[in-house]
Amino acid sequence: MRALLSFVLLLGTAPAVAHAAEPRFDQHDLFTAGSAGYQLYRIPGVVVTNKGTVLAYCEARKSDKGDWGTINVQLRRSTDGGTTWSEPKTISDVPGPKVKNPVAVAKKLGGDGEVTYNNPVLIVDRKTGAVHFLFCLEYMRCFYARSEDDGQTFSPPVEITQSFEAFRPHYDWKVLATGPAHGIQLTSGRLVVPVWLSLGTGGHAHRPSVTSTIYSDDHGATWKAGEIAVPNTEEWVNPNETVVAQLVDGRVMLNVRSESKPHRRLVTTSPDGIGGWTPAKFDDTLLEPICMASLVRLTGKESDKTRLLFTNPATVDARKKITVRMSYDEGTTWPVSRMVEEGFSGYSDMAILPDHTVVMVYERGSVDNQSPYKSGSLTVARFNVEWLSEGKDRIAAAGALR
Repeated sequence: MRALLSFVLLLGTAPAVAHAAEPRFDQHDLFTAGSAGYQLYRIPGVVVTNKGTVLAYCEARKSDKGDWGTINVQLRRSTDGGTTWSEPKTISDVPGPKVKNPVAVAKKLGGDGEVTYNNPVLIVDRKTGAVHFLFCLEYMRCFYARSEDDGQTFSPPVEITQSFEAFRPHYDWKVLATGPAHGIQLTSGRLVVPVWLSLGTGGHAHRPSVTSTIYSDDHGATWKAGEIAVPNTEEWVNPNETVVAQLVDGRVMLNVRSESKPHRRLVTTSPDGIGGWTPAKFDDTLLEPICMASLVRLTGKESDKTRLLFTNPATVDARKKITVRMSYDEGTTWPVSRMVEEGFSGYSDMAILPDHTVVMVYERGSVDNQSPYKSGSLTVARFNVEWLSEGKDRIAAAGALR
């Protein structure tokens, strides 16, 4: 009897058996070409606020002329993890007269009366709960606004173009752009936003180009320029749209698009996200079809296993086969990968829900089945690590990621 009682007590105190969660993947279109008065929706971004609200945003383009036509920034909110969404809302508006960028005028890119708002970036402030919003006007002015109500409303925009003047002694830019996609907050509280700059003399007035960061140490009140991170050289050709993550040792890593011959992503690190950037290196695993990518941290050093996620079209010659990759060693290797979309697929961004579900917004399909630059939709995909790793990821007790 005592033996039986001891066995029952032992069962009652035994640790729970670990069970992996079921693989999960679903997707639905969020912005559809030709709807609500816009021919195209491009350049997606997504963040998750401290309260778990998902904010998805993009460039809403009145025409298919390209980057210099009439473009607004639109945003949709979800308070149920990306299942249902609010109606689109325009959040870019600078009062007063607008002047077209002279380099666009010289190249006949865009016409009179067309106003280009471009390259939206959101950052969630984990310390204050605010949502920081940066965007550009005519690729030559930069503005900052913020939301104190989880992205429902934003403050009037304040111009911060002066912050970019510190770059001029090193690079006399005529075109500027933030991000696109999201910026990050470091553990120190510093806000870091990747930027790219161009002389505007080359193709589409976006070339030649270099990449860097701007940053704020006072929760967005003021912004300063960092050092040039990746210059334009014979080896590193036109580095531009850049994504960012903080590594578990505190360093800041930039993962950079370029037009370099190896067709691989460029990677550089800094101790503080401002300067001291290491010479850029090509990542042999990360193919580069010359397209924006996404980089986000899934789990950090408090986890049983740190995880970084990266996504872009996994080809060298076309915007298709968009693929998510996972790294357990802070981006040194990418042993896990899974394709999300085989056909036309381009720009993307990712954010992480409180339960570690990944929310990915990406350009999907083509309105003419020919051009990946004319996206059919911006699509939301939601998945967990079990789907991504096909059940081969190490799962913590009771199936929970840590």
